[in-house]
Amino acid sequence: MNYEILLGFILATAALGVSPGPDNIFVLTQSIANGRKYGLATVAGLMTGCLVHTSFLAFGVSTIIKNNNTVFLIIKLFGVAYLLYLSYLVYKVGDTIELNREVAPQKGVLALFRKGFVMNVLNPKVTIFFLAFFPGFLFSNSLNTIWQFYILGFIFILVSFMIFAAIAILAGAISTYILRTPKAGFFLKWLQIVVFVGIAIYLLLSDK
Repeated sequence: MNYEILLGFILATAALGVSPGPDNIFVLTQSIANGRKYGLATVAGLMTGCLVHTSFLAFGVSTIIKNNNTVFLIIKLFGVAYLLYLSYLVYKVGDTIELNREVAPQKGVLALFRKGFVMNVLNPKVTIFFLAFFPGFLFSNSLNTIWQFYILGFIFILVSFMIFAAIAILAGAISTYILRTPKAGFFLKWLQIVVFVGIAIYLLLSDK
């Protein structure tokens, strides 16, 4: 078992978690408008949805790449291309982070949990991102590939949950800092680009 690969996966996941994206911005705005409890319910829904995408990946991809080096290479190159494409999309947008404080109150925490879950599960981009991100971080030559994908999935969920929960709890302070610091958007934008490009380079150089 290669613990350096797992550490790299944890660091990459953490960097992605703090970079501005639709999920953490959604959590932030819900927390600002409705309170921490609603933000945490949204986080729980989003992270539960990640379990579904992890299962799709584990049972769909692991059987394909297990003994097929060519397919693994194709998946790896697809992952590199997709991550570079994501970095290009981030580069094209501006440096300003838009925070919508006028979010309609929800009926309850269950409604927010369900909304986060459905929003995540029905987003095909999450499955595509998992397909691009996870295969390059398989960390063992002896452990079953399905188990490796699930371990990576649970690590991704745990790290993301801690970061998103912190965003929900500290929503007011974070939003105030973003609005008062013009360079915050610029820094977070380039952090995301560096992370995407860095993961793409890592995937390109990684072996099965």
